[in-house]
Amino acid sequence: MATRITGILETPVYVDDLAKAYDFYHGFLGLERMIEGDRIHAYDVAAGQVLIVCLRGASDEDALINGQKVPGHSSYGPSHFAFKIEQDTLSDWSAKVQDAEVDIESRVTWPLGGQSIYFRDPFNNVVELATAGVWPNDPINK
Repeated sequence: MATRITGILETPVYVDDLAKAYDFYHGFLGLERMIEGDRIHAYDVAAGQVLIVCLRGASDEDALINGQKVPGHSSYGPSHFAFKIEQDTLSDWSAKVQDAEVDIESRVTWPLGGQSIYFRDPFNNVVELATAGVWPNDPINK
């Protein structure tokens, strides 16, 4: 059998305050929190897709889950990740971001027709909301 990666399961983002992150990722973006811990919170993005919000510095060391090691991991400085949105919600999202007095840093129309807006979370991470048509492997382009 040939090995094949079938998707991205989870994406981590590192923050300095899990409660403040909850206000942003749940309260503002509307993601449902599935797991709440003292090191991480996990949010349901879409079927089988998870955003893991890690307390900066709390995941540096290895952790044990059911007696098995999860290697330590960390990131310092701002990161970037993108959420997929429907084309017909782009203007609604833009208005929601602006109404919350969050600065939209950039708007991009990609060569394949997709559109993105970029803004920052309270921890300076770059959040992108992107429609279909950003990458050549998007089913809309096939």
